[in-house]
Amino acid sequence: MVPFPRLHFFMSGFAPLTSRGSQQYRALTVPELTQQMFDAKNMMAACDPRQGRYLTVAAVFRGRMSMREVDDQMLHIQNKHSGSFVEWIPNNVKTAVCDIPPRGLKMSATFIGNSTAIQELFKRISEQFTAMFRRKAFLHWYTGEGMDELEFTEAESNMNDLVSEYQQYQEATADDEGEFEETQEEA
Repeated sequence: MVPFPRLHFFMSGFAPLTSRGSQQYRALTVPELTQQMFDAKNMMAACDPRQGRYLTVAAVFRGRMSMREVDDQMLHIQNKHSGSFVEWIPNNVKTAVCDIPPRGLKMSATFIGNSTAIQELFKRISEQFTAMFRRKAFLHWYTGEGMDELEFTEAESNMNDLVSEYQQYQEATADDEGEFEETQEEA
């Protein structure tokens, strides 16, 4: 799930996200569940996965369904949206099926993805931090407890480096492999 040590931030999702009472009136299929699981509306992070590429994905399906149908649907999603998955990490989608459905549902899917789209979230935090740090808002609370202003600028620099690293791997192709090995050795 973590191909590079610094890129360990996951996006989680769940399907179906419906109100408690409405579920009993609608029979859900594995294709619908899989589609919903990858949908931005079902993500628990405030970023759109379509703005990045998946490095790795893990999906846990619960309920009565065949493993073959789940694997077929996951393969279908990967083929249909091949641009959303990096091609230079082989077998980057893992699935599991648990026969016991969650309470109150016939079937569900839990999603954990390592996507470069998470950089949106870090950019947003960085912009908000920069605006507040420029005004020195709340800074006295931290310096009064022993923190140094330099620690804040160092943290900001770390976050900007993290965003750059996510961008680097988002734009990477299988042909760039040698370049990554060189940069990893230099670091």
